[in-house]
Amino acid sequence: MALLFEPYTIRDVTFKNRIVMAPMCMYSCDQEDGKVMDWHKIHYSSRAVGQIGLLIIEATAVLPEGRISPQDLGIWNDEHVEGLTELVRMMKQHGSATGIQLAHAGRKATVDGTIYAPSAIAFSDQYKTPAEMTKEEIEKTITAFKDAAIRSKNAGFDVIEIHAAHGYLINEFLSPLSNLRTDEYGGSSEKRYRFLREIIDQIRSVWNGPLFVRISAHDYTEGGMTPQDYVEMARWMKTQEVDLIDVSSGAVVPAKIDAFPGYQVPYAELLRKEAAIPTGAVGLITSAVQAEEILKNGRADMILLARELLRDPYWPYRAAKELGIEIEVPKQYDRGWVF
Repeated sequence: MALLFEPYTIRDVTFKNRIVMAPMCMYSCDQEDGKVMDWHKIHYSSRAVGQIGLLIIEATAVLPEGRISPQDLGIWNDEHVEGLTELVRMMKQHGSATGIQLAHAGRKATVDGTIYAPSAIAFSDQYKTPAEMTKEEIEKTITAFKDAAIRSKNAGFDVIEIHAAHGYLINEFLSPLSNLRTDEYGGSSEKRYRFLREIIDQIRSVWNGPLFVRISAHDYTEGGMTPQDYVEMARWMKTQEVDLIDVSSGAVVPAKIDAFPGYQVPYAELLRKEAAIPTGAVGLITSAVQAEEILKNGRADMILLARELLRDPYWPYRAAKELGIEIEVPKQYDRGWVF
């Protein structure tokens, strides 16, 4: 059996394979109310039919001002739970485990009104200047992540992922390029980590299931975070019972990134080995042979696919044929997949 298709267990959840759909914004909430629409139901359940082991739905805002766009999904009040519960039910019908990425866009929010960040620095000339968060606003946001975790549990999700990457709010606190605070939430790496530490602690107080954190392991800018800097933070996450680090990179500041197939895999490998914590590899992974190499050489524990699954919802079937193995096919599609 290829490792890519071997089951993988975290806590009390067993994933039928190591293939994960990475969170990708759908920008499809027509009423700007953050509620699940028909598009979400069709999009995510199609990938479940495609036999993906874990589906992580898009960045879902814990506060309305924390949306990346007005069309993003939300989980800031109880009215969101009904639609998310239905979405979970549809995905699980086809054997996929379900995850939700809890997020706050920080200074990269493109919604009306005031936006918030650790420091009053705009991401670029194309973005608004955020308000520097007061301690009361920090506490409100931490509580919002906790409340969102409770709603995620009520909706039936198997996995929670905290979005601490791509230049959004938590990432802004972690990087010295965007966090110029002089209080207990800024300065040293430990102080910059405090916001994430408190979010993890609050989520863990209400959530016993698998907990992932997505990070941007490299800022690609002088004075910013590097993969080696994240080794220390990964060790802190492990002590807080984070189960897996989803290792992406970039986007906390505008920077040139030399992207090529598997360009982020070395970062996942570094954290896995030096922090002794499971990792997920993501970034221009497109073939089964490439994914299998990553797993067999101990470079990561799960494979996250993003744009490849926009192009092909049934990628796992193609991957199985590429690796010469048979996987379960829904009877409705059996005629189309002769192995």
